[in-house]
Amino acid sequence: MDKHQKIRSFVAPVVFLVVWGGLLWYRSQTRMEFYNSGYQETMGTFVQITVAAQGQRQAQRFFAAAFAEIDKVNRTMNDWDPNSEISQLTQTAHLSPVTVSPELFEIIAASVEYSKLSDGAFDITVGPETQLWRQMQQTHQQPSPEVLMAARAKVGYEKLTLDPEKRTVRFAVEGMKLDVGAIAKGYAVDRATEALKQQGAVSGMVDLSGNVRCFGKGITPNGLWLIGLQNPRKTDTVLLKLHLNDMSVATSGDYERYVEVDGKKHSHILNPKTSESVGELPSVTIIAPTAMQADALSTTVSVLGKEKGLALIESIPCAAAIVTTAAEPEKPIQTSGATQFIFSNN
Repeated sequence: MDKHQKIRSFVAPVVFLVVWGGLLWYRSQTRMEFYNSGYQETMGTFVQITVAAQGQRQAQRFFAAAFAEIDKVNRTMNDWDPNSEISQLTQTAHLSPVTVSPELFEIIAASVEYSKLSDGAFDITVGPETQLWRQMQQTHQQPSPEVLMAARAKVGYEKLTLDPEKRTVRFAVEGMKLDVGAIAKGYAVDRATEALKQQGAVSGMVDLSGNVRCFGKGITPNGLWLIGLQNPRKTDTVLLKLHLNDMSVATSGDYERYVEVDGKKHSHILNPKTSESVGELPSVTIIAPTAMQADALSTTVSVLGKEKGLALIESIPCAAAIVTTAAEPEKPIQTSGATQFIFSNN
């Protein structure tokens, strides 16, 4: 079967779409059908795009434009690649201000704003601590207090100096390292979505490892996109369903990526101020207008915890949160704005 098939169903590890196959509608007397890109690997994970098109040729043009944007973000932001722009910045920014691309400056500047909003709970300078977590994946041993202290000394968004006019970035401390893993996927989804729209797509959805943005008329009978949230403790079941239109959703949790040391799980989500992995909230889902916002805020709430995290989301217009706690992982708790997005069969 051609990978650019008409959509029948779609499943993803963190967020998945529940669909009714074969749905068609008419716009200006032209029949539109949904096409599915199939799974493709990028940014160390998978991406799948669903789009409405007048035929397979048009759908393939839409897919090509969206994937090109995601690949561009990956080439720029991939800190595993020593030749990527973000890796090159890490090597030289402590010596003098470095001029960066508009895309990289945009994501760094946005990250600083989220850091200020969350009093440092979100911080892309967490890279030195992330490196230690990656080492734990290999050794299954916790770093010594001295090593942790040395890493923390290189962390802090206030150590970044940005010049918007010259588009430069400067590090205050040698050894600083950026980790945009908590925002880059959402940013890539937004770029891909805009590419679809610029190519003329009137409806679609981009899912990059559970960072989802949908626009236009959905594939359910009521014209919405129906998305299921995975149960963090029974990952083959659905905790609840969301119905969205022209919105984004992102989920962060400790059940997909973690390291086990001495019988204890260590999440990949780290508190920048303590170097410790977070564990109070096994699942945090954010609904927001853009995928970048949803992506960044899901990590932020994971670090802040239930009380401070939910209070922060309540203060942000057009954002909503659904979380589960370690004590009761199958009982979701939500902000007031989330109710309108929760699907009920009743």
